[in-house]
Amino acid sequence: MAEGMKLALAAMMFYGLADLVFKHAAAKGVAAHHFLAFQSVFFTVGIFLYGLMTDTIFLGVPFLWGMLTGVLVFVALYNFARSLMSGAASIVVPIFRLSFTITTVLSLWFLREALTAWKLTGLAAALIAVWLLLAGNSASSPRATWPSVLQILVSSVVMGIVSFVYKLGTIAGGSPATLIAGQAVVYLPLAILFTLARGRGAKPPQGAWRYSAMAALLQLSALVMLISGLQQGEASILVPIAQLGFVVTSALGFIFLRERLTLRKVFGLAFAIASLVCLTRS
Repeated sequence: MAEGMKLALAAMMFYGLADLVFKHAAAKGVAAHHFLAFQSVFFTVGIFLYGLMTDTIFLGVPFLWGMLTGVLVFVALYNFARSLMSGAASIVVPIFRLSFTITTVLSLWFLREALTAWKLTGLAAALIAVWLLLAGNSASSPRATWPSVLQILVSSVVMGIVSFVYKLGTIAGGSPATLIAGQAVVYLPLAILFTLARGRGAKPPQGAWRYSAMAALLQLSALVMLISGLQQGEASILVPIAQLGFVVTSALGFIFLRERLTLRKVFGLAFAIASLVCLTRS
């Protein structure tokens, strides 16, 4: 098993659980901009508490790498939210989830990580799983506009760069707390300003903070595990595995949300499992 693999698998689980919370919050009427603002507050408090308890937050070059990711994450999520306004979620979401391909290409090109047959097969299976599980077939789904397609392409590319920057931060000696704290101090004010501009005085529904707090804890745990894994192993293996969290969301959706299990989704889960097997062998 590749170095950092167990941490990446744990990150995948936590990312999947966080997406499930977000999905449940949306069903309860919590707007995305309210959710993200609350979540950023809890996320920031959480990472500084974690850093204080572990004494692992240090200023320096890795902290600057983290601040860069704060800007990039905001750009990615802003464009993701704007692209969803066009309504073509069946196109937008799968493209966004393909961000790990950008991380893989950057890692192979600039960090000279090896491209093995197992890794190539695993990445191909992951791409097929994304298409099967996330791309909708409904004829009633609204079509994407060119602006929305451009926005989601920007979002996916930028998010892929974010994961690559995490790896650069670990190479520079950054701890998970240092990198994430740097990200938080930049992302938090940007998220709050965006919410104030977008919300226009609208109040979030009662209980929105509970969903945001839960998602923040899950995402923070996932990110700490992913960056800890990147301190040990290759980004071209670990990032794709962590980004397969949507598989966990889909599986739990069938169980707890009574979502319909179609043949397409069964094949999607099968390809996702095959991807994990191949990537762990690489």
